[in-house]
Amino acid sequence: MQIEHDDVFFFLSGSIYELSGSEVCLSTGDLLKIIGLELLSVSCEEIETGASFELPTGYSGEPLNNSKKKFGPPSESYCNLHRVNTGRELDAWKWSWNKYLFTIEFLYLHTVRKNVVKFPSSLEVEVQDVTEQFQDLVFITPLSMTEVASQPMESFPTMAEILESPEGNTFFNCSWFEELQRGRRLVLHSYGTTTMILASTPKGRKGKQYFIISESYGGRMRRRAREFGSVYELHLASSQSPGLKVSVTRHCEAVEEEGMPALSVGEQLEVLGMALMDGLKDSSGAAQKIESLICKQTMELDDEDEEDEEDDSKEISLPLFMAGHFVEKLSDNKKYKLTDLASSSLPLDIKVMTRDKELEKDPLMGLPALKLEETFTETTVLTSLPNKPDWCFELPVRWLQMSLCFTSDHLPWSSNESPELHVETVTEVTEKFYYEYHKLISKIEEPPPRPPKRKPASSEVPKKSPKSESKLSNLSNSLRTDFNSLNHSLNHFVQNADALRNETPLCVAWSIPSCYYYYISQ
Repeated sequence: MQIEHDDVFFFLSGSIYELSGSEVCLSTGDLLKIIGLELLSVSCEEIETGASFELPTGYSGEPLNNSKKKFGPPSESYCNLHRVNTGRELDAWKWSWNKYLFTIEFLYLHTVRKNVVKFPSSLEVEVQDVTEQFQDLVFITPLSMTEVASQPMESFPTMAEILESPEGNTFFNCSWFEELQRGRRLVLHSYGTTTMILASTPKGRKGKQYFIISESYGGRMRRRAREFGSVYELHLASSQSPGLKVSVTRHCEAVEEEGMPALSVGEQLEVLGMALMDGLKDSSGAAQKIESLICKQTMELDDEDEEDEEDDSKEISLPLFMAGHFVEKLSDNKKYKLTDLASSSLPLDIKVMTRDKELEKDPLMGLPALKLEETFTETTVLTSLPNKPDWCFELPVRWLQMSLCFTSDHLPWSSNESPELHVETVTEVTEKFYYEYHKLISKIEEPPPRPPKRKPASSEVPKKSPKSESKLSNLSNSLRTDFNSLNHSLNHFVQNADALRNETPLCVAWSIPSCYYYYISQ
């Protein structure tokens, strides 16, 4: 059989073979297209003597091994063996020139399924030539999102078709995700790395909402005072925002034996740092060391008092296990861009005051509060729908398991006028995305355990009097007798249920100290 470039074959029987240590499987029914040939080796045998040796694939007819003999067809003195690739009788493995017999081995390059596969000319397979029937056949190459983002930038913008939709994906809760259906055409504009901020709302009647926000988001926002429910939360926040200042919003009584000072509403605390403080003493008399937050404590003063009163602040230590209610003290009322806040220490609580005018609908506008949790980067593919090519959204490569292929469809705009692109900078994600992200990226820190309370000495443990023990024993025996009686009565009632079914509705009650059980039969 003659094999040429662009020939198409249909496998009649499958074959499995190994090439360079990798197993390759050709299945019955596969279509393959020859896209190239590689010359593997050429061995030369002198017919008269039977001597044989291999020629280099780049041999051009020059003498070998100090021999005066040259090899070439009768019609020409020299021959470059690579020229064999352009011949038509490519399956004529034995090639006889003059007194020499040449054995040539080829490696076919063909496309089947997704990848380019190679197989040697010595492979025994049964195929049918279907080139004439499939003249217009186009072999597509399925691409994952990761592979799309590794194509040459010159390939964009381009049209693409979804071959496999991201079914079962529960990471996104946005309008563009619903458009990612099999057979849907997309416009792929470019790909790149996008800086994003993970954000969440406080838990409300509809539950929490989660968003990933592109750093190019154009809305304006104000910082919102954060609330803290423990000293440990203050410690975490202060490690990211040095010099954190808070106000106490609920009274807290002192517990001297555990090192917990009293706090009053309105007191101001400025976090200074961490220290190990002496706590309760153990049985040996040694004091336990407790991790504590060192704070500067002051009372909130009126404007008139600030002129008269001297600085009466003092340092106090708050054990990390201590509960409390605090609210952050903010000193400005400025409107910020997202890029300004993302460059500072996160997390931050904010409220969007001005919507992003580039968005048709800004989902962040109107939310009572939003916590900016952390910044991360994602490889994204800038995409739009053909009917709205200028309204784009960013597909996060890592979170979408789908395949598509490039097509030769024309772009939905004239060749001389590229549209002005508007990018969807806010994507609502699900709770599953939020927790999967934290599994991959961060570790959730747990607060330190509360130290054990002091155990009273054995002499301090109150003993029960014989009289109270006697009363408890009598009560236990009485309850046991009543429950045995109840069980006997229930068994008797069940045995006679058929006889009572057609009688007047019956009400049965058993009296037990402090409780009653009723059973009503209809």
